Amino acid sequence: MALSRPASALRAFLATEAAGGYLLILAAALALIAANLPATADAYHHFVHAVTGPVLVPKLGPMTVHLWVNDGLMAIFFLLVGLEIKRELLDGQLARPADRVLPVIAAVAGMAAPAAIYLACAGPVAGLARGWAIPAATDIAFAIGVMALLGRRVPTSLKLFLTTVAIVDDMGAVAIIAAFYTESLDLGAAAAGLAVLGVMFALNRLGVRAVWPFLIGFAALWYAELVSGIHATVAGVLAALAVPIRVTPAAPDAEDSTLHRLEHALAPWVAFVIVPVFGFVNAGVALGAGTDVLAPLPLGIALGLFLGKQAGVFGAVWATVRLGLAPRPAGAGWVQIYGAALLCGIGFTMSLFIAGLAFPGDPARVDAAKIGVLAGSLLSALAGFAVLRLAARR
Repeated sequence: MALSRPASALRAFLATEAAGGYLLILAAALALIAANLPATADAYHHFVHAVTGPVLVPKLGPMTVHLWVNDGLMAIFFLLVGLEIKRELLDGQLARPADRVLPVIAAVAGMAAPAAIYLACAGPVAGLARGWAIPAATDIAFAIGVMALLGRRVPTSLKLFLTTVAIVDDMGAVAIIAAFYTESLDLGAAAAGLAVLGVMFALNRLGVRAVWPFLIGFAALWYAELVSGIHATVAGVLAALAVPIRVTPAAPDAEDSTLHRLEHALAPWVAFVIVPVFGFVNAGVALGAGTDVLAPLPLGIALGLFLGKQAGVFGAVWATVRLGLAPRPAGAGWVQIYGAALLCGIGFTMSLFIAGLAFPGDPARVDAAKIGVLAGSLLSALAGFAVLRLAARR
């Protein structure tokens, strides 16, 4: 009896991320409403910061709902991100060197330009330069969710381009978190984490294909990273590198591939539970009379996302195609590519996450950063949707 093969992970990813993007938008809207209505504001903030215990790491103190979501559930999100990165590099849109040129150049430029704009706006203010990476990220779920609203008006090649740019973008974001937002390092815990990772790679080499040993290794690695001072979510990407994959070029995913099975199992939970919960817990910022969107911090983030992303991504694609280094996405016009570049300015999930790392223990600046993220992401989403809709009509 032949094994039934699952649908392609990339197709499932696009469908799941689009639906998850709608839930994320709804969760963020509910958080904003709850945080600003007099009847619910106190209850919302009490829930987010409710102490649940135990004390896993002394420097973090008792665990709260916010800590469990940002340091716990988001590690699972990053595990899925790591699995997607590995699949794309070995068995997907980035498997061939020629296919990597355009999305890699676009993603790198799309991270550099927003950081430069942010530093120009907010960098001169003491202490704000730490937030340079906040507008550098792209939210895959949110961006694909907006693009999915247009249905068949958007070429499939453009959806794949946006996905691969966002995945490369995620690689850069993880590297930034590990390199720039690690305050102090416990060498003993870091060594323990490396030992766990070594065991996971050994299991891979020994031919272990069951999922559960790698999930146990991921949990152990997560705790070691949490204690070490390296942000625990990095454990997700590191663990994903050790998960076995059976490469099936030009074919649907292999039923006996551990990576594909784990990715299919995690994707619905991440898209429909973890990311919306993260959005609800992190997007609730009070918008009062004292809210100043034009202050250096929120303005730098908003301009970085809205202007920097579109300039970096579209400029890089135009230059790469003109120089003959790579072709533009098949069937996509320049106006459509510009619309996709605008959608890259939706930085929601990753930008909110990095904002918390950039200004630890400073809730006022974190809230100001959230306002910038929300403003820049909303502008990018509306403008990108309008441009793609107009391009489809033409």
